[in-house]
Amino acid sequence: MEKVNAVITGVGGYIPDYVLTNDEISKMVDTTNEWIMERIGIRERHILNEEGLGTSYMARKAVKQLLSRTQSNPDEIDLVIVATTTPDYRFPSTASIICEKLKLKYSFAFDMQAVCSGFLYALETGANFIRSGRYKKVIVVGADKMSSIIDYTDRSTCPIFADGAAAVLLEPTTEEVGIIDAVLKTDGKGLPFLHIKGGGSVCPTSYYSLDNHLHYIYQEGRTVFKYAVANMSDACESVIERNGLTKDDVNWVIPHQANQRIISAVGQRLGMPSEKVLVNIDRYGNTSAATLPLCIWDFENQLKRGDNLILTAFGAGFAWGAIYIKWGYNKK
Repeated sequence: MEKVNAVITGVGGYIPDYVLTNDEISKMVDTTNEWIMERIGIRERHILNEEGLGTSYMARKAVKQLLSRTQSNPDEIDLVIVATTTPDYRFPSTASIICEKLKLKYSFAFDMQAVCSGFLYALETGANFIRSGRYKKVIVVGADKMSSIIDYTDRSTCPIFADGAAAVLLEPTTEEVGIIDAVLKTDGKGLPFLHIKGGGSVCPTSYYSLDNHLHYIYQEGRTVFKYAVANMSDACESVIERNGLTKDDVNWVIPHQANQRIISAVGQRLGMPSEKVLVNIDRYGNTSAATLPLCIWDFENQLKRGDNLILTAFGAGFAWGAIYIKWGYNKK
């Protein structure tokens, strides 16, 4: 019996229309365009600012485009996995809302939460459902409305984050393409350095939590930077080595778009020329779980069948990893 693997057969994406520039942010907090570009590398970010719209709105826009591009019948979708830290509601899942809005009547669906590493975790999970032989079409979404958990009086975080969504379709293949290998890690030591303190079962919503801004992201940037560079680099090196690849065999590195300095440092540690490292943080900012699929969506025209891709991310927890993909198609 031939070995079944999961291959990406299409991608869809969505970014909101409203663009928040560095000049606008400099009017909110004590910063400048020059400081943001030098320290973070972000020129602008897209924000979903229409009242009453959440993560599911962006996610279903991305999935709708994906279904159209792949000419997929909604009735044939078996599973929808949404990687998000900003669900529309505590419950039900954002994935279930997408199924209702797009009439995916025969899918089961759930959310995954691994913050900026969420898409990596969800992609490997979706691939394993395909590898089981029981599922034929799995949609994996990375989507976050980060503006909903950002304090726009906090200079250390508000220039970084943005909103967006993208989705891929996974299907079975017996060819030598697809999701080849994954190195995924969690160690838990990152809690003090990157978290949202309020709103969970330890610190439920209260007047105190609201008055003290405990429902927004708290980040110690220097510590996160150090661990991100080391762990993303190590995960990439591990997945490259155990698959018998050399650095020359890797066509593209797609890193989580957290910070241009992190991206550059990871590329340098891997010995990758900058032209092999896909970057769009300057235009989109850090969209958390959406950054990796948005990069695939953004650069799809450059990806060729047989290309070796290394996806890597690092997020709160700490949670991190790398996935090796052999790209499966040329865009028509």
